Amino acid sequence: MSRREREPVQASGRGAMQKRVKFDFEVDFINGGGVQGQDFRLDIPADDITDTALADAIVRDLRLLMVGKVRILKKEITDETHKRSAVALAAADYVDLSHTIYDGLVTYKGLPAPIICDYLSREASRERYERGTEFQIGKIEMIANTGTYVDCPFHRYENGKDLSEVALDRFVDLDGIVIRADYRAGLAVDAGHFRDRELRGKAVLVHTGWDAHWDTEAYFAGHPFLTEDAAAYLRDCGASLVGIDSMNIDDTRGKSRPVHSILLASEILIAEHLCNLQSAPDGSFSFSAVPPKFKGVGTFPVRAFAHVG
Repeated sequence: MSRREREPVQASGRGAMQKRVKFDFEVDFINGGGVQGQDFRLDIPADDITDTALADAIVRDLRLLMVGKVRILKKEITDETHKRSAVALAAADYVDLSHTIYDGLVTYKGLPAPIICDYLSREASRERYERGTEFQIGKIEMIANTGTYVDCPFHRYENGKDLSEVALDRFVDLDGIVIRADYRAGLAVDAGHFRDRELRGKAVLVHTGWDAHWDTEAYFAGHPFLTEDAAAYLRDCGASLVGIDSMNIDDTRGKSRPVHSILLASEILIAEHLCNLQSAPDGSFSFSAVPPKFKGVGTFPVRAFAHVG
């Protein structure tokens, strides 16, 4: 099986928003009684939705209190044009902006792919526990620049803050703004793309569409990037974090890395290899990208996401 076959497909574009789920439900209240519904319909932003997510939607939308068990019955997903906008559908939802990391994934050509395997397999664990009980303990060997990741000052500067020294609030619930800069209109994203936008204290996410090339040879060549004047403008405007859905926020055709140098010198975090930014709204949302609290490391994979609503 190839890497492409193992990699889950990201839902994107207008086509991914045209699904509807029909289902029955039963809700028990912990103080007695319950409520039922038949042929309940809900527009969904992907090809499937879990029973747990449906249960949460029912409780939230119907404003139910003292809820116990929720049962989803007769779930059926169909293709149907939505009557509401994508932004409305995404209300109170999370938009995943991270690539999936899997064994053999090449994030940056020339750097090693991760090795993901069992340290303790389920089969081997059966010898340690009672009949019917088994566990898996995974083993991961990888470089820090794998998948979707965040750079902090230590990545560029010896005396800069590492992952353990950056305050948690720099990674979580940042006010987000998306800058649309389609790579087909030009690879260089200069300061002009950011002018007349409110940037201070925000996570500024640059949507170029380059993530469509993820896990292909095209991803590594001729990628979009920010220019030096863009980095200086973002620094002067007080951005908190700058992200891009590309291989590198800098132009990698030479040896200079002015964007990393300028932003990280001012303790402005960088997120690279984002994805699915077409699903992030043009309006308000919060952005989070949290790495583990490692000492002596300046870069690490994150689960980056937007919270809408």
